Amino acid sequence: MHEQIITTAGGERLVVIPEADYLAMLDTIEDREDIAAIEKFHRRLAAGEEELLPAEMADRILDGENKIRVWREYRGMSARELASTAQISTSYLSQVETGSREGGIDTLKRIAAALHVSIDDLV
Repeated sequence: MHEQIITTAGGERLVVIPEADYLAMLDTIEDREDIAAIEKFHRRLAAGEEELLPAEMADRILDGENKIRVWREYRGMSARELASTAQISTSYLSQVETGSREGGIDTLKRIAAALHVSIDDLV
């Protein structure tokens, strides 16, 4: 690496490096951040704080299927069971799952809690 040190009029020392070196440093930093994020995920997974979703379920979500329905079915819950646990009517849950109605934030929080997921997993 070829660097040049410049001192400003205010006495601040600056290092000038070739762009290719700068970009290589950015790549290295991003790689380290990615590795740290993966290690954190594995620690959380081992502690039971994360969960892996089977590819079939992830594909359903990626294909645009309602996330609440996918999680409900993954958990083996009927609509009636989820609605009861979330303290909402079965018809309201059905409307949320079909997209004919949006669930309010409090409703989504209760559904998320009933499914043991974060609200982020549902929206």
